[in-house]
Amino acid sequence: MAANAIDQTRRMLSLVTYLRERPGARVEDVARAFGISHDELISDLQVLPLCGTSFRGGDLLDIDTDGEHIWWHNADAVESTGKPLRLAADEATALLVAARAVATLPGLREGDRQALLRATAKLEEAAGENARASSRLTVTFESEGGVFADVDRALAERRRLWLRYYSPARDELTEREVDPIRLFVVGRTYLEAWCRLSEARRTFRLDRVAEIRLLDEPADPPPVTPRDLSQALVQPAAEDPEVVVEVGPRGRWVAEYWPHDSAEELPDGGLRITLRTPDPASLRRLALRLGADGRITAPPELAGSAREAARAALAAYGD
Repeated sequence: MAANAIDQTRRMLSLVTYLRERPGARVEDVARAFGISHDELISDLQVLPLCGTSFRGGDLLDIDTDGEHIWWHNADAVESTGKPLRLAADEATALLVAARAVATLPGLREGDRQALLRATAKLEEAAGENARASSRLTVTFESEGGVFADVDRALAERRRLWLRYYSPARDELTEREVDPIRLFVVGRTYLEAWCRLSEARRTFRLDRVAEIRLLDEPADPPPVTPRDLSQALVQPAAEDPEVVVEVGPRGRWVAEYWPHDSAEELPDGGLRITLRTPDPASLRRLALRLGADGRITAPPELAGSAREAARAALAAYGD
């Protein structure tokens, strides 16, 4: 599934810094580091030469690839232009409002907060009248912002976290302690961590964290190989149980969102989708969501439990 425009923008901003520090970087290494496919990286590289400090010659990023390595030919020239930054009124206002909002985030490291406040003060002085206009605007972050700040601090200080986390597979809140490993974005923001409850690596969506607390215990996750995110967030293993789902024409979206082994066309325009999952029971929720547009056909015990869940839901609705 292609990343949205926001994800691509974030990635390309990071890509500029990454490539400046790694001249001649291998394409496959860069793609793996950013958790994207080879084709997605090449697409980004085709856009970067259209970016720069202006559209005059020499100011655009001179980046190209031979398919194996990536070369940035004018990194020093672009970095050392020495031209003063000039902001329009709307740009200065947006920066000031955002900076003030970020400075209020709970869990922000104090050194980062002070650095941000100093930069904001300099920007206010330079913005003049625009700074006074921006003071009448405020931004309120959703809860994910606070969660992100706590996770970021835990990673920086190598500390353990306590979470109350909503598990959609079980439709319940669980409490657990985790040792953070990294943050990453695939459509949404996720924390990869070593879960002390399950004694295994787990992935947590930040917007499903109901409550978070930074603990005094040091984080000590076992050494693990970073997951390859170039294909999909959910990557079933070959030994996971096989499930077959048949969907009608309006349920074809399942093949776009769920990694699968095969998708066979059906006479009515639907699909017979074969996939693997470590937790087949979690697909009952998918069956309920599909309703008349799809059904689980194998394994038989899962198909039966999905039908029972659907009957129970209908009965509750009738009451």
